[in-house]
Amino acid sequence: MKTNITSLITGTLSATILYALVACSPTNNSSSSAQRGFQSSSAQNTNSSPSNNPLLSGSNVAVAKNFKATTVLEGLERPWSMAWLNDGTMLITERPGRLRIVRNGALDPNPIAGVPEVFAVSQGGLMDVSVHPNFQKNRLVYFTYSHGTNQANRTRVARATFDGSSLKNWQVIFQVSQTKARGQHFGSRIVWLPDNTMLVSIGDGGNPPNKLNGELIRKQAQNLNSHLGKVVRLNDDGSIPKDNPFVTSKNADAAVWSYGHRNIQGMTFDSVTNKLWSTEHGSRGGDELNLVEAGKNYGWPLVTHSKEYTGGEISNQRSRPGMIDPKVVWTPAIAPSGLALYSGKRFKPWKGDLFAGGLVSRDVRRIDLDANSNIIREESIPIGRRVRDVRQSPDGRLYILTDEQNGQLISIEPTQG
Repeated sequence: MKTNITSLITGTLSATILYALVACSPTNNSSSSAQRGFQSSSAQNTNSSPSNNPLLSGSNVAVAKNFKATTVLEGLERPWSMAWLNDGTMLITERPGRLRIVRNGALDPNPIAGVPEVFAVSQGGLMDVSVHPNFQKNRLVYFTYSHGTNQANRTRVARATFDGSSLKNWQVIFQVSQTKARGQHFGSRIVWLPDNTMLVSIGDGGNPPNKLNGELIRKQAQNLNSHLGKVVRLNDDGSIPKDNPFVTSKNADAAVWSYGHRNIQGMTFDSVTNKLWSTEHGSRGGDELNLVEAGKNYGWPLVTHSKEYTGGEISNQRSRPGMIDPKVVWTPAIAPSGLALYSGKRFKPWKGDLFAGGLVSRDVRRIDLDANSNIIREESIPIGRRVRDVRQSPDGRLYILTDEQNGQLISIEPTQG
């Protein structure tokens, strides 16, 4: 697998401010229509070439009928992410700063000890949880979280050993190079690659009027010396892999793997095709599904389908040579968070498809892919709640977490038509 991943890395070398809160606020439960779909005229877009137009998800998306949603448990406060241990035990993060554990389908009423204080303001808090590929031997669990104050905060990556009852030896292995103000755009998802390196998505730092060094902070997404608006690649101890795309550049941070991102909160790796998929929040519309490759520029904020929350253009360019176009653009926004590629054997109709959670659309978007990762169609699986995370379990089931004060763990599955 080392040869494959090395090839992957080196071979590709709304009208008001309130809309911003509707799309991204961790406490909002307002609904938005799930009746959105692809324009049929774009249905032949088949690759990630910058010369190809993305599929534009507008209105009239098909609503799935042949599915079943089952509430497994509730009582989670703003759950953000989930991961499984080798014995089937589930770990769930709650954004206020707690790690919960589910054994045999039952939520332990007591949080797992050992999580330090986090900056749990607005979009910030305890976010992703991910188990090391060799957890059975090293007992390592990884986390992303926001740390600091409202005036100076950043995303951190930490790891700790889990002995079955508590976390020990909490160690910060990476933190964003610059602090920022306010509680917006931290990212962040962790994805493991076959060589046991990890990719971590980092947000651009926030919306206007948030600034850094006198200019809008979102411009840092194009600054290769900044971690803001990037996907970074790390070894499991936080050190920098020697084959990162900018490791020899004097004008870039060696951790950077891809750039020009606004705020990725869904990311998944297809181990069959060695492709990395991500979903990314736009501003007012312009949410994206991307195929992310090493060393590539995804355009934000120079190229975007988004508008300012207050109205007007962010950029009048939708595409530019040298920048990668998205595979899908969602306008109006679905506020995508959580992304899974279903690879299990349990649900054959869904095998090989992407499942993207929507906070504002309050659904899961099933994106049907062919064997070459071309998009065939999209359908909405209505949930009626803000969907924060989507994951496939080791036994081939599909689960979602809802972003609510009384958050739920829900399983979804296809049924016969």
